[in-house]
Parts: sequence; C-alpha cells; structure tokens
Amino acid sequence: MPETNNRLWQQRYRDGAPEPDAFIPDAVVATLLEHRSVRAYLDRPLPDGTLETLLAAAQSAASSSNLQVWSLLAVEDPQRKARLAELANGQAHIRQAPLFLVWLADFSRLQRLAERREVELQALPYLDSFLVGAIDAALAAQNAVTAAESLGLGTVYIGALRNQLQAVSEELRLPPLVYPVFGLCVGYADPDRPAQVKPRLPQSLILHRETYAVHEQEAQLIDDYDRAIAAFFAAQGQQSPGWSRQSLERLKSIETLHGRERLAEAVKAQGFPLR
Repeated sequence: MPETNNRLWQQRYRDGAPEPDAFIPDAVVATLLEHRSVRAYLDRPLPDGTLETLLAAAQSAASSSNLQVWSLLAVEDPQRKARLAELANGQAHIRQAPLFLVWLADFSRLQRLAERREVELQALPYLDSFLVGAIDAALAAQNAVTAAESLGLGTVYIGALRNQLQAVSEELRLPPLVYPVFGLCVGYADPDRPAQVKPRLPQSLILHRETYAVHEQEAQLIDDYDRAIAAFFAAQGQQSPGWSRQSLERLKSIETLHGRERLAEAVKAQGFPLR
C-alpha cells in the first residue's frame, strides 16, 4: 500500500497487523480510520452553521421505512451541561465542549400526527419499533460524527446519559414516547491533551464469510490484541488490564451498569411498554 494508506492501516490495527491485499482509501475513508474519542476541549466557539451542517449530515443517513423517528436536542447552556455532566458520572468533557448533542428516539411526532388524524398506532409499543428508533438515532449520529471530524472537530459519545435516564428526561423536558439514546460532545480538541487512535480487534476476528465460523486462532489473536491495547495505554502513561479482562469485568456484574439495569423501567415510564 502507499505510505499514507499504510500509516492509516497500522494506526488502526497497530504495527505487525497484516496488511490487506487490497485497500481502497479516499478522503472519507481516511477520516473514518482516524476517528478517536476526544475528552479534552478548547474553550473556543464553533463556527456559525456548525450545528445546522451536522444536522444536515445526520438527516442524510438511512432511516428505516423513512419513519425518521429520531430528534436532536442541542445543549449549549453551561448550567444545563453541568447538570447533565453530573447525571453522566461527572464527565468533565460534557461541560468543556461548546456543544453537547443529545440523540433522541422520538415517536411523539408520529403519535401527535396519529391523534390529529384519529389513527391508532398498534405497532408502536412493540420492541422492534423501539429498536428502530435507537438504530435510526445511531445511524444519524455517526453521520454527524464523520461530518464533524471532516471539519476538524473532535467528538466523543456519552452512553452514560442512560445511567439516570429518567432524570435526564426530566432535565430535558422530554415528552412521552421520547427517550435519550446517548449524548455527543462536539468541539475543538485540546492539542495539549491529544487523543490517540485506539487499536481495534483484527479483521480476522470480526469478518465472517457466508456463514459464522469461529477463528481457529481466536485465543491467540485476542492475546495479541490485549498486548496491543496495553501498549497503547502505556504510551499515554496509563495502565490497562487488557481488552479481554476489561470486557468481561464490564459484563460480569450488574454493578457495572451504573443504573442502566433500571433502563427498561425508565423506558416504560417514557411510554414504551416494550411488548
């Protein structure tokens, strides 16, 4: 591969990762491969039109049956950002970022339309409809992230908004049939605290062809990846237990959900029976 392409590949999969026989990067692919989570922002305002540009990119994402059952709530007020930060485990970058976006699954718009036209939405309470809202919001958000990064901005998703979903819903005055899927910080990355591209699992563990098949060297490949993650954090002066241990620790105890074990209850309180 050309030198630039090789750098992007090694940056994402780390030194020693086998290079593909064919790799087709362009400007968009390069932006995607250089994605990183930014958790330190400058106190610098965004250019006029940034929010509208990101929203246009988001609305250009695919939408199941063109239902468009999502909405975007932009938060710029420092006090509201501070309250949301506390509800999300005290994450300081929510306060730092000039723009905090809350991505909402939103069926209230269609419910209001149905009421005006005296139509009963019998499919709305079912789990698939709930998933459509969450998936549509995620697709839209990822488009916005790619757009933001192409404009030289940094971002980081905030799943911890779901830790206290009911309190977040009250803070944002969300009506029934609307729930926050996650948040997103947007701003200029602090160059004094640069974020790095985190290595991912090798493609051979992720890609299956035709039918699902467990890689015969899965254990060894995970061990190798654990070492790559450990080296990644060590280079930044941090310690890591490794991907495998961290992942199992994250799922083996209810306590690691930090309140999200009550998510179904909170979602039902927002008007979703989840049948």
